[in-house]
Amino acid sequence: MAQATKTELQVRRREVLGKKVKRLRREGLTPANIYGHHVESLAVQMPTDDLRQVLKEAGRNELVYLHLDGDERPTFVKDVQRNPVSDAILHVDFLQISLREKVKMEVTIRLVGLAPAVDRYGGILMHGLDHVTVEALPADVPSAIEVDVSELEEIDASLHVSDLRVPEGVVVLTDPEQVVAKVAPPAVERVAEEEAAAAEEAAAEEAAAAEGAAPAEEASE
Repeated sequence: MAQATKTELQVRRREVLGKKVKRLRREGLTPANIYGHHVESLAVQMPTDDLRQVLKEAGRNELVYLHLDGDERPTFVKDVQRNPVSDAILHVDFLQISLREKVKMEVTIRLVGLAPAVDRYGGILMHGLDHVTVEALPADVPSAIEVDVSELEEIDASLHVSDLRVPEGVVVLTDPEQVVAKVAPPAVERVAEEEAAAAEEAAAEEAAAAEGAAPAEEASE
């Protein structure tokens, strides 16, 4: 579904640049940059606590409206740099966009429901894709696409990208033949099939070796 609530964040122009931004972090502020098509790159800062809350509420493909000098700028969070040890936020990049121009975004696929083939036959539900690429106006980009796996009633039953249900105005760009979810055979059955295939391959190799050795034996006689 599309973003239901408006996520907003107050930011201020940033004068502190380079290595000096460490001082900002000690003061509870996070350095960031705003950039975009027909937009001059701008250094900004915001309270770290406010930013942390926004990142918690808004996914990577949800609009964040930055308020700067009385203007409201629609953006997407494009990159979040974190400390590899403490996971503290070090820097954020915001991509400013036009609400009238379509964008291409990656949208998470979320499996919902229960696949009957799992309980009925002991099948294993496989998640083929965790995201797809879509094109839509920024406000129409869904936060996630839910896939109901209750339609998977038999072993080897599958759902493809072409089966996804998306809101009007959203175009899925990912290959429609790609598998989104599938019920694989039970593990024991798969092992048996693999062992049978391996035995068959070994028998074929032995037969081929025997055929190759026969002429040599006849020649020695």
